[in-house]
Amino acid sequence: MQTYLDSGFDLSQPDQVALFDELPFWSAPFGIRLLEAIRFGKVDAAVDIGCGTGFPLTELAMRLGTASRVYGIDPWGAALERAEKKLAQYGIRNVTLIHGQAEQIPLEEETVDLVTSNNGLNNVTDSDRVLAEIARILKPGGQLIQTLNLEGSMMEFYQVFEEVLISSGLAGQVSAVRAHILKKRKPLPEVLSQLRDHGFTENSVRLDQFEYRFSDGTALLNHYFIRLAFMESWKDLVPVQNRTAVFRSVETRLNDLARQQGFITLSIPFALIDSRKP
Repeated sequence: MQTYLDSGFDLSQPDQVALFDELPFWSAPFGIRLLEAIRFGKVDAAVDIGCGTGFPLTELAMRLGTASRVYGIDPWGAALERAEKKLAQYGIRNVTLIHGQAEQIPLEEETVDLVTSNNGLNNVTDSDRVLAEIARILKPGGQLIQTLNLEGSMMEFYQVFEEVLISSGLAGQVSAVRAHILKKRKPLPEVLSQLRDHGFTENSVRLDQFEYRFSDGTALLNHYFIRLAFMESWKDLVPVQNRTAVFRSVETRLNDLARQQGFITLSIPFALIDSRKP
């Protein structure tokens, strides 16, 4: 029974957001690298874009200390309510949460020393507007540090997905799959070029990777975070009348691969980009 096709998550509901609050393994590898690369000297003000339920926002605020003012911005209201509770519980008083879009950050020009985004800038609606806002609020010499997963993420799954679409007579959907990948995961040279267009100079670019491993395809497709973050968008790439058959075939092929290989691996290549405003 393909229960993973009916995930039923409602991320406007506080009880479901509280469950999401357990830090996904997805966020942690990116966030660890991001925190390692921050210049923690004198930071009067910092902004975390896409702060969600509070990672790495709360960690950033505690590491910077009470002399720094830290702002977290996110359009996800229920997540900010959860973050507010965590701030109160942790006794963190140097954070201001902003319910809004990063395309319009309500801060004055050149008042911020540090902007962070943990795999968030590739999910904004208008990345050019967001980068223009970051350039506006950053002080000269200010640091923009971001992580983003790259276009090769989960290609083991996407290869099987495309093979099933073709064998199911849906080869025309393969271009939609690739467009979906590029919409969320721009090629790294394009990301770097866009940063330069907005006046940023890159200090360093670090490439890294981690892996998700599963016993088989059934375990992969039923995993909580896969259903939460990916399943709905994958379903949208398949005509409604074909979804059950397509995903049954995907599950079967992944299970066959697991029997051959011993398990299923999803590779997650990502980049850490450390840049500054001259």
